Amino acid sequence: MFTDTFTDFYEQFKNSLSDGTFAKLTFAKTIGNTELKNIYIRPIMDEDELKLELKFRFQQEELFEIHTIEKAFDRLLPFINNPFLSVILFTTEFDLTYKLNKKRVVNVSDQHPTFGNANEVLLEYLSSGKVIK
Repeated sequence: MFTDTFTDFYEQFKNSLSDGTFAKLTFAKTIGNTELKNIYIRPIMDEDELKLELKFRFQQEELFEIHTIEKAFDRLLPFINNPFLSVILFTTEFDLTYKLNKKRVVNVSDQHPTFGNANEVLLEYLSSGKVIK
């Protein structure tokens, strides 16, 4: 249901990785009192390749998964509206918020950046001359 709008948002995320401005990606604001509280996404090096670590923060524990940038989209999409109403992309140029209202209409808005520095793992990867696929 939210595939098209989240695809556009995810493209912005991938662009921030490619241009070296990515700081953080967070799934937040759940519907009601849910067991899953947040999902934090950050780049990591895995077998000399840039991948994404997804940290699922539950009330009692944290679980980690590693995915390619493309596969992470399919893993994250089902959490839109179930249980998360907002996803925030933090970059050094702007913060982009993907938000669902009570009628489940998507609104994407940007604000001034929260972070002044991009993710260190990402910058190290890009400085080695590698390109994000």
